[in-house]
Amino acid sequence: MDHLIHILDLVGTGVFALTGALAAGRKRMDIFGVVVLGCVTAFGGGTLRDLILGIRPVFWISNTCYLWVATLAAIGTYLLARRYRPPAIGLMYIDAIGLAVFTIIGFQFTINQTQNYSIAIVMGVTTGVFGGIIRDVLSAEVLLILRREIYASASLCGAALLALLFNLQLPRSLSVSVALLTTLIIRIAALRWNLALPIFQLKSNREETRN
Repeated sequence: MDHLIHILDLVGTGVFALTGALAAGRKRMDIFGVVVLGCVTAFGGGTLRDLILGIRPVFWISNTCYLWVATLAAIGTYLLARRYRPPAIGLMYIDAIGLAVFTIIGFQFTINQTQNYSIAIVMGVTTGVFGGIIRDVLSAEVLLILRREIYASASLCGAALLALLFNLQLPRSLSVSVALLTTLIIRIAALRWNLALPIFQLKSNREETRN
């Protein structure tokens, strides 16, 4: 199980580095900017998680394999994107994979450290979404987490489901697989059918809109 989690962690690192590199490409950054944005996207959520939990050094410093994976993924994206133009929607679907993987990784890591389901859910969501927040800030995009589409709530559903499955003492490999797929399906469904949570609008604002 630990081996599977480690593989998923590396996959998520590469996927989020790829999304950061593509975002850098859309802003016409040089290769240094591509690598920097790819790495901060890949490491942002996990770094914040480790800092909050008091883990020192943070994961990508204690294991430089993550740094190599993120750097190579960013450089590889830079080289390939110069020959093949990726579809714009492709970034969103790739990001959905990273969101699902990092949500589960963040939950699993935190539950092992704290044995507290509530904290693990919060850290799962933090790990899943914070790298994308940094990417959007540095590339001057509207934050994905603030758009109407279901994003952070998909991460929350996946983390909460994993907590429930762990609490029911189902096999961990099955629990991880189900929660990961659930997060991914919710996010992709939101992209495919433009699903969104109800917006909050004060009564006075609704009256102004009508007028």
